Amino acid sequence: MNSHFPWKDRILTLIGDSLFFFFFAEFLEILKMIMGAEGFGTKSAISRTYANMGLEEYDKGHPKILSILASVLERTVQKNEKAMKGSKERGVVTVFHGTRSPVLTVQQYIERIFKYSNCSPSCFVVAYVYLERFLNLTDCLLTSLNVHRILITSIVLAVKFVDDDCYNNAYYAKVGGITTAELNKLEMKFLAALDFRLHVSVESFDKYCLQLEKEDNVKLQIDRPIRIFAWGKGMINKDIVSNCSPTVGGYTCRAF
Repeated sequence: MNSHFPWKDRILTLIGDSLFFFFFAEFLEILKMIMGAEGFGTKSAISRTYANMGLEEYDKGHPKILSILASVLERTVQKNEKAMKGSKERGVVTVFHGTRSPVLTVQQYIERIFKYSNCSPSCFVVAYVYLERFLNLTDCLLTSLNVHRILITSIVLAVKFVDDDCYNNAYYAKVGGITTAELNKLEMKFLAALDFRLHVSVESFDKYCLQLEKEDNVKLQIDRPIRIFAWGKGMINKDIVSNCSPTVGGYTCRAF
């Protein structure tokens, strides 16, 4: 009887788990054709990005996200200040501005925050999302006079929103080289500008990770660049200028 049905043995081998895996493999092939190989591999791609940026294992030195973020911010500052050089306009002055640039570079400042805050590397991605939202919602331009204060504020908010454990503002202020009162004020100004909207979706987080990884790979401006210098009406807010404390000059806290 088997000679009349040569396919019988093959059917029997596909019963149970084998049959399931056979049809599952066929299903995957169809799914790949519908979605495309690139779309189908997105999950594995983002996993590689997480690993490359040091978002998964961060107990071995400085994760790469620190240097990538520093590079993005430093280049933005350079572009803004180059565009502002030689012009009478200086952009909006805010409570985030100091009277002189801090001694620490952005790279050193970020590494310092990571070292003493014990926050997860993911916080720096979320902080970048907040920072970009803030700049897009205000007339503030990133310069050497405000980048450190904006950065410490965005990171503190990210830590509080993302991590399970965090310190109080007195501790973070010492790490950032500013007073507790100043950090409290900066935090409220930042939150008000964002309308207290701190949620970052998984999709948005992944998008920013991929953009930052691209920045590291090709050294080009990311698809959604931080706002750079541009002239327009209302660039100088006299009320804000008059309310700025002239005594804030760089970071002289003992934390340094």
